[in-house]
Amino acid sequence: MPELPSKTAPVTAGPRPAAPPPSTAETTETSAGKTEAPRVAVASLVGTTIEYYDFAVYGTASALVLGPAFFPSGNPTVSSLAAFLTFAAAFLSRPLGVVLFGTIGDRLGRRRALVASLLLMGVATVGVGLLPTYETAGLLAPVLLVTLRLLQGISMGGEWGGAVLLAAEHAPPGRRALYASIPQAGPSLGFLLSTAVILPTLNIVGRDGFVDWAWRIPFLLSTVLVVVGLWVRTTVSESPVFNATADRTAQPQPASAPPTASRFPLVTLLKRYPGRVLLGTGAAIGGSAVYYLTIVYSISYGPKELGIPQNTMLTAASIGAAAGIAITLPVARLSDRIGRRPVMLTGAVGCVVWAVPMYASLSSRNGLVITGAYTVGLMFLALMFSPVAAFLPELFPARLRYTGASAAFILANTLGGGFAPLVAIWLNSHWESPLVLGFYTGTLCLLSLLCLLALPETRDEEFDI
Repeated sequence: MPELPSKTAPVTAGPRPAAPPPSTAETTETSAGKTEAPRVAVASLVGTTIEYYDFAVYGTASALVLGPAFFPSGNPTVSSLAAFLTFAAAFLSRPLGVVLFGTIGDRLGRRRALVASLLLMGVATVGVGLLPTYETAGLLAPVLLVTLRLLQGISMGGEWGGAVLLAAEHAPPGRRALYASIPQAGPSLGFLLSTAVILPTLNIVGRDGFVDWAWRIPFLLSTVLVVVGLWVRTTVSESPVFNATADRTAQPQPASAPPTASRFPLVTLLKRYPGRVLLGTGAAIGGSAVYYLTIVYSISYGPKELGIPQNTMLTAASIGAAAGIAITLPVARLSDRIGRRPVMLTGAVGCVVWAVPMYASLSSRNGLVITGAYTVGLMFLALMFSPVAAFLPELFPARLRYTGASAAFILANTLGGGFAPLVAIWLNSHWESPLVLGFYTGTLCLLSLLCLLALPETRDEEFDI
């Protein structure tokens, strides 16, 4: 195409020649881009759903059976604590996943990191389903279990950041939060999928059969899901933003130009953006606590401490999760229109106010009351967590975006989610009331509210630098 005159160039009289029509290649590229964005978002959703299915299966199994099977003790509280310690172990290894997959994602490509993280998660989850129990292998059984949990944690450290980035960096203008929020539904979908496997299994074989052998079924079914996920992820294209950054890296740069890539992204991130990492972590920490205490801990706490039927707890959490999924996309679209902070601040205020009533509903032991309370709480959570998939990546430049977004989110998950069941067990050992869960969760949500107030609005941030 001919160059357009600059704003200061003289304009000659006479008719302008008609601009040439776009080439076939340009038309094809534009059309492909419009088609590719939804496919990439769905591929990211499939991956996060599978990853969180694997994690949710372990969390539910910890609540039901893994304590006695791998950590036998005369005290059921000690067995549960040991099982949840292995749950927390996976969170401790997540930062290693941030370093490993963040480096791969920022230097070699988002898609490569996502394929590797999904494969690692699949191997570790199927491995748990094949493990011998303590009765068969003695101390080797819990050692192997913890090892596989650490591998799961490493995988999760690279999953979230890559999934939301691949979707967001393919998104058309003005719809970044909408596309980034699609994989953000993966955690709740993964939980629903795990429940859809575990509940029928429990009903068919009974609790004794599930404890004896059938607990392995949900883990082994992960094989099919991982194969599907790998196929989907290998069929989508790399992020155009990453490709543009890689192209600039390959070209000679002026001495005054900012670096387009870092050999050690985490080191560069902590040197240049420590405040944003800490505030981003705080912004997501309350939502992590709400999710893991509702979806993981309360499923164990309700039946064991309050005598609530297991099916009632699973059903209440499932309906609440489904309600959160239902509003995820509308909430994200709203944040594309009015900004991330107003929507997330509304969710944070709601979680602060509703945390105590939500967990207080457990004292009623009434399935309808608990379901209603959980549904409201998880919808407030969606207000916080739907826009965060765009908000955290927008805090960092492209060359550090995978590592930065992953570090903030994973630290929040580790501190607010991974240790939440352990803190809850300790709190309930001193105060035998579900109210303490509400005060604990509400405090972390208040911290998120304060961090959000300290962070800037990011909706209009350029995403290709």
